[in-house]
Amino acid sequence: CETCSEEEAKYRCPRCMKYSCSLLCVKKHKLALSCNGVRDKTAFVSVNEFTDLNLLSDYRFLEDVGRTADAAARHPTMHSPTTKKLLCCLRNKARKCNIDLRTLPVGFTKRRENSTTFNCMENKFYWHLKLVFPHCHAEYTLKGVPDDKTLADILKPYIDPVESDPVVCQRLKIYTASPQSDVQILMKIENRKQNSVRYNELDASRSLLDNLKGKVIIEYPTLFVVLKTLKNDMVVLGQ
Repeated sequence: CETCSEEEAKYRCPRCMKYSCSLLCVKKHKLALSCNGVRDKTAFVSVNEFTDLNLLSDYRFLEDVGRTADAAARHPTMHSPTTKKLLCCLRNKARKCNIDLRTLPVGFTKRRENSTTFNCMENKFYWHLKLVFPHCHAEYTLKGVPDDKTLADILKPYIDPVESDPVVCQRLKIYTASPQSDVQILMKIENRKQNSVRYNELDASRSLLDNLKGKVIIEYPTLFVVLKTLKNDMVVLGQ
């Protein structure tokens, strides 16, 4: 067992492939790694390792996608003129700021979650934002983040040793204990092949709007906060 290291392993997590001996250890590993225990149906599999089981899994996955898309197409808000007008306005405002904002059909999780708005009086975006801290397996969702706020200010309540919340600080202690110069903020580059994932490095001293310019955003930005000193498999474009 990879959790207690005492008993013989009986179970293997479909998500992270960790071995466990009992229900208690399964729950502990899920809590420690923020693992949901659900197999990743879209994980990359090389041609050499591709089996009939993977083919069947892909076929069932496509059937599920078809059913979800059909249900979304029948959703009443899908055909609402007001919804379409608001989304069109949001995309046009983003285009004027040199941001390629793309929205998903109704029914997708990111479409339901997204709370991004544009204030015409202030001529400013208020973004729905997700922060991911991979080294601590932690995620936080922010709503109504003004586009003129710097990334450093956005991260202060999370990784600043003085200003961060005590509970959050304890969970992200590996970040708060590291110097600010080691903190690196990355954003995934969209529209790349599954086996060629790359990231853009963002400038913490600049505003959120400046960092998003010239990039493709699907629904809302997701920022990955990593430490340069720790090994990770996130390849930054240009490296």
